[in-house]
Amino acid sequence: MDILDILLSASFWAATVRIASPLIFATLGELICERAGVLNLGIEGIMVIGAFAGWMAVYLGTGLWAGVAVAMLAGMLFGLLHATLTVPFGLSQHVVGLGITLLATATASFAYRLSLPEVTSPPKIEPFQPLEIPGLSQIPLLGPALFSQTALTYLAFVLIVVVSVVLYRTPLGLALRAAGENPASVEAQGLSVTAIRMGAVIVGSGLMGVGGAFLTMSAFSSFFFEMVNGRGWICIALVVFGAWRPGKAALGALLFAAFDALQVRLQQTPMGALIPYQVFLMVPYVLSILALVLMSRRAEVPAALMVPFNKGER
Repeated sequence: MDILDILLSASFWAATVRIASPLIFATLGELICERAGVLNLGIEGIMVIGAFAGWMAVYLGTGLWAGVAVAMLAGMLFGLLHATLTVPFGLSQHVVGLGITLLATATASFAYRLSLPEVTSPPKIEPFQPLEIPGLSQIPLLGPALFSQTALTYLAFVLIVVVSVVLYRTPLGLALRAAGENPASVEAQGLSVTAIRMGAVIVGSGLMGVGGAFLTMSAFSSFFFEMVNGRGWICIALVVFGAWRPGKAALGALLFAAFDALQVRLQQTPMGALIPYQVFLMVPYVLSILALVLMSRRAEVPAALMVPFNKGER
């Protein structure tokens, strides 16, 4: 099988959409935070705690959607902590974000060991199953890729539209973007910059938690600590790649996912016997870095990103 055969296979594109789904959730969450002026480096840890919380909830007997809600709530709680420290108190967003990542990851580890002290291999749950859309799922190539996915994947793509509409077609979106561009103008309109920024971080962190839950409740059926594997940091890069626009950021997630799906399949070709597998693992990251460099040169960073705002200041 050569590269052309891979690119023309339905399984490749189905895998691309599946791999991109958790990235879309988390990228949209990070984008909402940054549009409001807050860099959330806690994304990696929030995805871990979301993956654990959602999986554990289902393992203990709740339904799958209840597990998604628990994952979102876990993400929002850590988002509340992040927002409280960075927005009203004005602490370093870099330091707080890294601290949140460490705290959330450690919390998931502690809770796992406390809940399952004697378990040597992670228990499995019954994850979301693919939902085939009648008629559309039979379309060659595109059908299995777009219309034979799990409910969480469909939700991820719906959220791209929802976030875009809210950001660019509603007063709430205008206020949120203004909080990240010119917070003084928001205050002049009688709105609270602190409330807008905190709300954005909390909601964005909730989406990051759902992105983590996708891994345990849709992509896999169990939880293990290495499963997030740097996806949070990739999502931060995808926000820049997409120039802080939901549609472009989602396309970046699909591009990275395609690189990832391609490297897995290349390992199974004759080329895989000649080249160390580590080289293939590097491919999506190297290509993503190149794409990021090319696309970010013209990106306009929100003017007040990472700039603390104190009421009454100009």
